[in-house]
Amino acid sequence: MTTELRPGALAEAAGINRETLRYYERRGLIAEPHRTIGGHRLYPPETVTVLKVIKAAQRLGFTLNEIEDLLAVGAHRHGRRRNDAGLQARAAAKLAEVEQKIADLTVIGDTLRQAIAAGCDDLVACSANQCCPIPFADIVTDDPGSHHA
Repeated sequence: MTTELRPGALAEAAGINRETLRYYERRGLIAEPHRTIGGHRLYPPETVTVLKVIKAAQRLGFTLNEIEDLLAVGAHRHGRRRNDAGLQARAAAKLAEVEQKIADLTVIGDTLRQAIAAGCDDLVACSANQCCPIPFADIVTDDPGSHHA
C-alpha cells in the first residue's frame, strides 16, 4: 500500500514550498490531487518525482512553459505525432541557446577585462576615445547634439 502525501509533506519531500506546489497545480504541471471527505488534498508519492524533474529542468534552463510541453509530450509519447519535438530535440535546442549565451557572456567578459586593463573610468569620456574596448561605436551618433532619452 502506498501512502498519499499531504501538501506540506509533499513540498518538503520535493524541496519546494507550498506556494510553489499550489502554483504548479494551478498551471497543470502536476495532476490535481485526490481529496479526502474533509477536503484535504492528497498526492500520490510519484508526484515527488515529477516535482523534482520540474526543478531539475528549470536548473537546466527550461522555462515552465517548455517544461509543461515536455511533460505533455512525455505523457503522450506513445501516441505522439512524428513532428512533435520530444526531449532530444528540445534538449538540443536548449543546448544551442545555452551555448549562444555562453558565447555572448564570453564576449562581455573579455570586453570588461579589456576595459579594466585600459583603465576606463568614465563611460562618457571613454565613449569618445577610439581606443576604448567597450563597443560604444554602435550606440554613439555622429551628431553630438542628438540626445535620446
